[in-house]
Amino acid sequence: MTVTDSTDLRSAMITAAERQLAASAGNDISTRAVCDAAGVTQPVLYRLFGDKEGLLDAVAEHGFERYAASKAAQPRTTDPVADLLAGWDNHMDFARRNPALYQLMFAPRPRSNSAARRRVFELLEDGLVRCAAVGALTVEPKVAAQLILSANVGVALNLIAQPDLFDAKLSHRMRDAVFGTVLTESGPPVRTDPVGAAAVRLRAQLSLTGTATLEPAETALLDRWLERIAGATAPEEH
Repeated sequence: MTVTDSTDLRSAMITAAERQLAASAGNDISTRAVCDAAGVTQPVLYRLFGDKEGLLDAVAEHGFERYAASKAAQPRTTDPVADLLAGWDNHMDFARRNPALYQLMFAPRPRSNSAARRRVFELLEDGLVRCAAVGALTVEPKVAAQLILSANVGVALNLIAQPDLFDAKLSHRMRDAVFGTVLTESGPPVRTDPVGAAAVRLRAQLSLTGTATLEPAETALLDRWLERIAGATAPEEH
């Protein structure tokens, strides 16, 4: 089997597994059915993926790659906060259109260590750096990304699993609640210390544009100082 053949077979089997997953009432797949759909024998599946869990991990990774590509292609406007709001809604739309795949992607998986999932987080963090650079963020971009993604995924999984228990307006209510905590434009700022707020903003601006005034080592040291100032003045958890 050549490398090209192996790649093509992997792709065909991932596609077949994703289709079967979407059509399944119990969000499960049959390895025999996947092999039949791809026109291969089960030993091929074991050689390419190890076992059924390996195939499911590959399906989840492919879903993350597709989702990350769609997030990266999302048009940017001159308003990073508006882009952030649109990003939340796009996430929910992906979950609604791909419920079984979404659950496979975002539910904890013992062996999952997805590079593409980390890329999704990094894209969100990049958008939040833009928000911080215009003074619209009350916390560090990484902290804001953790809060937003956790809330976005939690709402999506609950709406998929038990839609009858949750109000149709839950998504936007949760979005407004979380963004009201991390964005200055969505409610009273959580951070009251102006030095900490300035550190968050300057650090983000330097991340976006850099500076020719400082040497690389000096820039790295300044970034560390700003990180410490922003972290020392961040809101305490209660």
